[in-house]
Amino acid sequence: MTLKDHLHLRGSVSHHDDDKDKDKDPKDPQAEPESTARKLFRRLKSGGRSSDEDSGDEGTSKQHRSDSEAELIIELPPAADFHVHLRDGSMMETVTPTIENGGVNLVYVMPNLVPPITEPSAALSYMSKLQALSPKTTFLATLYLHPSITPATIAEAAASGIVGVKSYPRGLTTNSDSGVLSYESFYPVFQAMSDHDIVLNLHGECPSTPAEDVAGIEDEDITILNAEAKFLPTLLSIHQKFPKLRIVLEHCTTAAAVEAVRACGPTVAGTITAHHLFLTIDNWADDPFCFCKPVAKLPADRAALLAAASSGDPKFFLGTDSAPHPKPAKQGRSGNNKTVAGVFTQPYAVQLVAEAFDKVGKADKETLEGFCCRFGREFYKVKEKGIEVEGKDKRTIVLMKGLGEKAIKEVGTGDGAVVPFRAGEEVWSLKWRD
Repeated sequence: MTLKDHLHLRGSVSHHDDDKDKDKDPKDPQAEPESTARKLFRRLKSGGRSSDEDSGDEGTSKQHRSDSEAELIIELPPAADFHVHLRDGSMMETVTPTIENGGVNLVYVMPNLVPPITEPSAALSYMSKLQALSPKTTFLATLYLHPSITPATIAEAAASGIVGVKSYPRGLTTNSDSGVLSYESFYPVFQAMSDHDIVLNLHGECPSTPAEDVAGIEDEDITILNAEAKFLPTLLSIHQKFPKLRIVLEHCTTAAAVEAVRACGPTVAGTITAHHLFLTIDNWADDPFCFCKPVAKLPADRAALLAAASSGDPKFFLGTDSAPHPKPAKQGRSGNNKTVAGVFTQPYAVQLVAEAFDKVGKADKETLEGFCCRFGREFYKVKEKGIEVEGKDKRTIVLMKGLGEKAIKEVGTGDGAVVPFRAGEEVWSLKWRD
């Protein structure tokens, strides 16, 4: 199966036999009509603009503006995304080839599979599967913080080229049943990570107070709205105990988190997602496709995130937390009938950041390059550690505003289809340039 065959993008173009003739190449009438999946893949791969027909307005079409008519054009080095979920099995095959569509050539892959990735050999095996699906992408491996991980595991991981260890609070988010209850028990592991220069990635939330019984619980008021704020003292205490340990507070969602990261030394940084630059509580309260954990908070928090991301402060860089789930699971129509947490932004990662920065007058080369391309690489020392070789990938990405492209409606087919963030809405266009 080829790379293109792995990506099945479903739009609203007709699949009826009557439509086959108009898909044929007029220069070669004998050629087989191009399939809808391949046509949409090609459109996305080239920064394709959706036509009126593609977005559901049957019987109409319009001439798309050429690239030269873009309102704004910005050329950047390939971006790096330091928080992605690529899943396993058929979902992995569906979403992994969309990495380049978002302008990214390096990704930091989360380990919360089933079972979680707790051994270096399992992490390397997983990276090999991903590499086969996206050969030009650099994949950075992580381990899942788990009681089975010891200082010896960390030494083996460092020797294997594994970059970090991800901590999930138990039961808080997708596939976190094996997560952490107490951080103190992992202090010997944290010391080994500090010694071997491996990054600690913190999902910075406390579990919500159990609904059924709060007797004897020290804090009776933890919910998804204040779970991040309640966690920040833990971040500060770990940093104080291990000042040389590089720590990333993942997917910051509050002004308090931004200030906590800034209050720490240079070994602490924070990732900010693309979708949290757009969302507030009102968005996910009535739209399951905007629901993620940590949840989006108040407009003031969104403003603080956008200010931090576009500030040029190297403590903040892109980690999309792009988290694909099948459409029925997002709609609460599978499993336990709860809406699963996760927003899928992979195919439009840099485009979304550019649009958000544009709203505050910061869609310029220097600002976007810092947040999307440079700061994360510097924090993770990818060149210093030989993970990326200077000049090996000579490609660039070209961002274009105002060409009428619309986010594809679904990626995948059937019950395995994934709905991207802001599906059907206009987005910036992106092309790769050799």
